[in-house]
Amino acid sequence: MIIFDIQNLTKIYPGQTYPANKNISLQIRQGEIFGLLGDNGAGKTTLVKQMANLLTPTSGEIWVMERPLMADPYFVPLHVGYMAQDGLAFNSLTVAETLYFTAHLRGLNRGDARCERDRLIDLWQLGDLRRRVPGKLSGGQKRLLQLAAAMAGSPPILILDEPTNHLDPQRRQQVWQILRRLNREQGTTIIFITHDAIEAEKIIQRVGIMHGGALVALGKPSELKRQVDNKLRLELLFPPDDPPCLPDSCEPRLLDEGRWLVYLAKEEVTAVLNSLNLHRLDDFRLHSATLEDLYLHYTNGELDTD
Repeated sequence: MIIFDIQNLTKIYPGQTYPANKNISLQIRQGEIFGLLGDNGAGKTTLVKQMANLLTPTSGEIWVMERPLMADPYFVPLHVGYMAQDGLAFNSLTVAETLYFTAHLRGLNRGDARCERDRLIDLWQLGDLRRRVPGKLSGGQKRLLQLAAAMAGSPPILILDEPTNHLDPQRRQQVWQILRRLNREQGTTIIFITHDAIEAEKIIQRVGIMHGGALVALGKPSELKRQVDNKLRLELLFPPDDPPCLPDSCEPRLLDEGRWLVYLAKEEVTAVLNSLNLHRLDDFRLHSATLEDLYLHYTNGELDTD
């Protein structure tokens, strides 16, 4: 079953001449974990807000679960759990009240909504926060509450905008584990935005890459990465005051202080490694191209696929 069928979608905000989304066509199937990647201003949030029926397209169509998106204003809130990039709708309610009323508004009776509230508080380890209001929570705690609220009532579709923002590494891992289990056990369709391609690669089954308001790449990560298969990724870690000497043909990209990234054709690898004084490096890592490389290629043009 096609969960989302998007055809020639364009969105131009009032007062702007350049579209935030332009001619996007996309289908997402039931049970998929679909990731949207793109640079800032690529149009990702505009796209998912239209999919959540929070923005009206300038032109084009969206069908959800084989129904026109705008045909029934109550259909999307009942079937789609949407997590915005920031903010909560129930800022004056406590954590427990937020989850209870969200579940109740999605059709659960009072008793089931209370059970759902308690299940989500336990799942996301929010017990110590249940009587606090969102305004008193840290950024990471608000993020977990937003995730829990999106899941309340077990909607068959989740749309999550940057779900791991403000979370520490342990909590981020917990988020991906819970989402994978939800997809595996309940068949929930999960659509999420992230700027972290390395994290996304751990969970997504299919990816769309956006740039300048357009969808510039779409497919399984393994299929898309074949486009950059002729390149290998060499990371060099070194004392910041003692950078390595590289052949003139190499153009390192600074990732961090004392950390370079170099893309190499396979036939270049032996010569480049032989030219390095490995004893003066803190570490080096050589591996095939990642989803992050593909993302950089489409958003910044940094990886030559010729």
